[in-house]
Amino acid sequence: MLIQLLIGIIATFLSTVSAGFGYLVLESLIKHTHNWFANPPHNLKILVLFCGSVTWLLMVALANVSTWVLIFVLLDIFDTLEEAVYFAVVAFTTLGFGDILLPQEWRLLAGIAAINGLLMIGCQTAILIEVMRNSRMIQAQNSNTESWPRY
Repeated sequence: MLIQLLIGIIATFLSTVSAGFGYLVLESLIKHTHNWFANPPHNLKILVLFCGSVTWLLMVALANVSTWVLIFVLLDIFDTLEEAVYFAVVAFTTLGFGDILLPQEWRLLAGIAAINGLLMIGCQTAILIEVMRNSRMIQAQNSNTESWPRY
């Protein structure tokens, strides 16, 4: 059990580090497009920012899942890579279909992967909301329209 906890903590740490790196890259990309984004017209630009941010966060989530896939492969838990990827996605997203299970000696990892997924998806949601909120505030400051929503 202690080995499972240690492996789960290491996988969660690696997943968190990769997510942190992904968020720093997203922030850097947004900062580099600040001048273009702040000036009108705004509607298409906010759509580009939203779609781009969601796509980037999806790639960060897939990097997080890849950490768990790597752990499952290194531990030789599944017969195929597809099973390892499928189980990692199902556990990370907390779907828990139950059609593929970890062996009893490794089943604690499924719960840790689910906790990791909950935390990362919550962080991604908060980051997406913050990106959109800050971007709309920047656009509002550079807008001459009186009817612009105030935040």
